[in-house]
Amino acid sequence: MLRPRSAYLRAARLLGAALALSAVPAMAALAPGARAPDFSAQGALAGKAFSFALGNALKKGPVVLYFYPKAFTSGCTIEAHEFAEATPEFARLGATVIGMSADDIETLKRFSVEECRSKFAVASATPAVIKSYDVALAPGVAMSNRTSYVIAPDGRILFAYTAAEPLGHIKGAMQAVRAWKAGRK
Repeated sequence: MLRPRSAYLRAARLLGAALALSAVPAMAALAPGARAPDFSAQGALAGKAFSFALGNALKKGPVVLYFYPKAFTSGCTIEAHEFAEATPEFARLGATVIGMSADDIETLKRFSVEECRSKFAVASATPAVIKSYDVALAPGVAMSNRTSYVIAPDGRILFAYTAAEPLGHIKGAMQAVRAWKAGRK
């Protein structure tokens, strides 16, 4: 179904306005120490669909869960490239990386190959997941903002960061995973 160009322009203006309002780093909605809400979601890795369950991933180690607004947009592409570069180090430290947006699974299959470089999974964030993590881009908008969490295997949030700029997310998440790993020795 083709949508009128004006609908896309309205959506782009709304997204731009919401991102401008969130340009200053702020505290993420769920603070460190809080319990991360459990969820399952349809995901994609290397172009293939699969079912992601947070509880199962936490059995393997910490989870770097990052929310992003929209696949194939400039900031989200930069963030995906940076997470792809960092994924081997996260894996060496025992952490799983998963990105989430409200995009449909077909879009995420392509994004997982083209921008995530088949290095980590992305999943479709339902409105319920967006609400439970309190990461809505703006009231009434079915998109998430840019928020990153590191979740310990016991389900506690170790790191939480919200900012429109994508690059601080990877650095902060890596520091949190390293601190978690160091605390286990």
